[in-house]
Amino acid sequence: MGLDHIDLDNPDNFVSGTPHHWFRELRREAPVHWHKERGGVGFWNLTKYEDVKFVSRNPQLFSSWLGGTNIGDRPEEALMGMRMIMLNMDPPQHVKFRRIVQRGFTPQMTAKQEPYLRALSKRIVDAVAHRGECEFVEQLAAELPLQVICELMGVPLEDRKLIFELSNKLIGFDDPEFQNTEEDARQASMQMFGYALKLAEKYRKEPADNLTNTLMNVEIDGEKLSELEFCSFFLLLAVAGNETTRTVTTNGMRALLAHPDQLQMLANDPSLVPTAVEEFVRFDPAVHYFRRTATQDTEIRGQKIAKGQKVVMWYPSANRDEDIFSEPDRFDVTRQNNQHLAFGIGEHYCLGANLARLELTVIFQEMLTRLKNPRLAAPPRRLRSNFINGVKEMRIEFDPER
Repeated sequence: MGLDHIDLDNPDNFVSGTPHHWFRELRREAPVHWHKERGGVGFWNLTKYEDVKFVSRNPQLFSSWLGGTNIGDRPEEALMGMRMIMLNMDPPQHVKFRRIVQRGFTPQMTAKQEPYLRALSKRIVDAVAHRGECEFVEQLAAELPLQVICELMGVPLEDRKLIFELSNKLIGFDDPEFQNTEEDARQASMQMFGYALKLAEKYRKEPADNLTNTLMNVEIDGEKLSELEFCSFFLLLAVAGNETTRTVTTNGMRALLAHPDQLQMLANDPSLVPTAVEEFVRFDPAVHYFRRTATQDTEIRGQKIAKGQKVVMWYPSANRDEDIFSEPDRFDVTRQNNQHLAFGIGEHYCLGANLARLELTVIFQEMLTRLKNPRLAAPPRRLRSNFINGVKEMRIEFDPER
């Protein structure tokens, strides 16, 4: 039997959940697998841990800049705009841009935020604890990362809902609930750019210590960022800084509700939560894939990859590679030596990984201590996307706090 039944190009096949049965099949039968593409030239699937690591660590051979990081090819004028976003850069440009904001995300800077994060988490849980039910995604999962990244960037309180809505549109590009056309995507980007410029104007008049101010004043090779570079950087921080952590918070809670023994273990001992966080991101990572483009003829596991061909790294599969993880399909909040690739590896290792880990730890410790006997009130509604492993809505119930 061939592998033509496997269709990772169609977002419909991800609506009911990540297709782990296909990834298992690919790891076993064809770890480097050529996949046809609707309206495209096709791409190579990488499903094994070591191959994802190899491609991530060799940006000179596998470029983010050439074709961007999504499977679908874009016209050159669209690519020019996308290349302004750090995610779609290669060294040395990527290193220069990353250096601008990296200081704000070091372990030391992140640790200083803990008291603020704990106070904020308490307020977020306060808002729903007495009610005995809530819509988890917007009321619990989204709130902490949204408030934190907006605080870091100096976005006023009254504008944060707008950032949330634009983020949904920008990551929901395959979901008709958020976007239907390329024009919708362009409009959402333009709105985010317009907002970034408005905020820059505010901080030109009243300078403040935040990331927006940093981006306005920094110089690369003796020059300030252009308007397009500034807006693109703002968009990346605003979207990546809130959306991925929201997704992992929801996926982590969903996994706990499906595994009551693990949930009970954490409720009994909140000190286990940091270890559990690593399992949340391994078991159900926020991002399904990133794409690279081969800069020259090469090969992986004996498969010849031609210059210009697309290579797609599937993180949910690498994170369940039987050669690396024992019982990879088992959800285990006490899993030790959990060397997952959910935050990436190499050049593009997630800039906000330290902050995300702390946010997840703090919000879960607050929720699990106070939301007793949580359970699903309705089946979760997933995002139609083969890129983001997201949930749009998840209604839960719990014993009301007195």
